[in-house]
Amino acid sequence: KPGWWHLAVGAGLPLDTDKYFIICSNVLGSCAGSTGPRDMNPRTGQLYCLDFPTVTIADMVKAQKKLMEYLGIQKLFAVVGASMGGMQALQWAASYPESMHAVVAIACSYRHSAQNIAFHEVGRQAIMADPDWHGGNYYVHGICPTRGLSVARMTAHITYLSETALQRRFGRNLQDRQRLSYGFEADFQVESYLRHQGITFVDRFDANSYLYLTRAVDYFDLSAEHGGILAKAFTPKPRYCLISLSSDWLFPASEAKTIVKALNSIAANVSYVDIATDRGHDAFLLQEPEFYAMLHSYLDSSARAAGLAV
Repeated sequence: KPGWWHLAVGAGLPLDTDKYFIICSNVLGSCAGSTGPRDMNPRTGQLYCLDFPTVTIADMVKAQKKLMEYLGIQKLFAVVGASMGGMQALQWAASYPESMHAVVAIACSYRHSAQNIAFHEVGRQAIMADPDWHGGNYYVHGICPTRGLSVARMTAHITYLSETALQRRFGRNLQDRQRLSYGFEADFQVESYLRHQGITFVDRFDANSYLYLTRAVDYFDLSAEHGGILAKAFTPKPRYCLISLSSDWLFPASEAKTIVKALNSIAANVSYVDIATDRGHDAFLLQEPEFYAMLHSYLDSSARAAGLAV
């Protein structure tokens, strides 16, 4: 299935494969490559389940750094990420400032807000309340807490959209009917859409991984690691680019501006743009010409500043 990278990565695209070598590894704790809770624990010979250790954004980045060292790469041109990936980009800058020339953090923050933690907790509780979860040991029962995971995805998906985008796309339009049922079927198109998002998600994701990854994002707080002073998390070594989305209420522009202010206080080379869009947090996944043009331009200018022949 085509992903957002088909708009961002490839020949002639912002992350131009004719110019750059792209490295993208799956994160620790997930279910699509790197070790996670449904993998085998070599110490016990059993699946990890909830014995898998709690992971943080810093752990994910540390694993990526080890991969870089394994590949024999001394320095990266740029670390680029959006949403949780943007948190990883900021963590790279904080943990390994000498290891990259530029950092691009998109639609993210230096810490998760109370509201975002609350949404995540609703999702986690939905999973753990599903009788098929079995305390995280559902693998051995040959089942999956699909109902809980589906509700978790539906709840999270609402936060990725804006009210304007939802209203424009769905409004109060009915789904395959002429009148209200006055029951609990999916009368409205928006209800059907959310149910579809939930159902398709359980086919490609693991419930325990969902618990671990949402917790990693909740625990992320660069300022807390430096006595509450965000500026101390960074150095002026790399160039920085912060991109926010005007209708993103998951990671509002005010949080990106807080990062920019901290970077300015240490005289870092920082660029910032707030992309005008009414599509919400998911706008960076969609056709937003201004966003892609800005990303392309910034990477090109950073490459020239680094003396790279691109």
